[in-house]
Amino acid sequence: MQQDFNNYSPSDHHVWRTLFERQMEQLPLMASKTYLEGIKRVGFVADRIPNFETETNPRLRALTGWEVEPVTGLIPKRDFFELLANQKFPASTWLRTPEQLDYLEEPDMFHDTFGHVPLLAHQPFCDFMSELSKVALRWLDVPEAIEQIGSLYWYTVEFGLIQEENRLKIYGGGILSSIGESTYCLRPDVPKIRFDVKELLAASYHIDRFQDHYFVINSFEELYRSVPDIEAVLTEMHFLV
Repeated sequence: MQQDFNNYSPSDHHVWRTLFERQMEQLPLMASKTYLEGIKRVGFVADRIPNFETETNPRLRALTGWEVEPVTGLIPKRDFFELLANQKFPASTWLRTPEQLDYLEEPDMFHDTFGHVPLLAHQPFCDFMSELSKVALRWLDVPEAIEQIGSLYWYTVEFGLIQEENRLKIYGGGILSSIGESTYCLRPDVPKIRFDVKELLAASYHIDRFQDHYFVINSFEELYRSVPDIEAVLTEMHFLV
C-alpha cells in the first residue's frame, strides 16, 4: 500500500497543522527530550502532512534503518509484529476530520505518525520494538501470552513515561498525540508505577478513557535490556520450553 500523498486535501493539511501546533505548545515541557529531538530529526513540521516516501523514510533509513509502512488501519497481530520485527512501523494514512480533533475510536495518521515516528530515530527504542516483536511472533499461538505482550506494549510504546533529569516525561505515542492525556498523565494524583516486567505483563488497560496508572522507565536502554526478561517471565507463566 502507498500513502498517496497527493490525495490529501487542504482540509487534511489544516487538521494536521491544528493538531501539530496544539501539541507542540505543551509538549516541550512534557515530552521526552529524545522524542522532541526525533521530531526535528525526521523533519516533521506544522505546514504539511509528512510524505513517507520522499521525506520520512529516507531520513529514518539513514538514522536507524527503519521506515514507515502505510496500512489501511488496524491490522492482524501477525502482520503487525512481522512488520515491526522487520524494522517497519505500520501507520495509517487516513486523517481525522475537524470534528474529531479530540477523540477517535481507532488510531489515525496523526496518532501513528506524530505520536510514534519521532522515537524511531532513536536506536535503543527501535531495538526494543523489533526484539519485542520477535518474542511476540514466537508466542503467537498462545493467545494469553499475546494479550500479556499487548499489555506491556500498551504501557510502554503507547502510554509510557520516562524519568529524565529527575523529571517525569512522556514517550508513549498514545499520550503524545492526545491533548487531554498529555496533561492528565503527569498530574501528581495519578499513580505512577516503576517499570516491572511481571507487573506490566499482568496489567489491565483501557482503550476508551485515560489510564488509571502509568509505568515509568529510567531509560530506553533499560527498556531494550528487559526483552530477555519478558520472554523468561512468559516461559515461567506458560511453561513453554
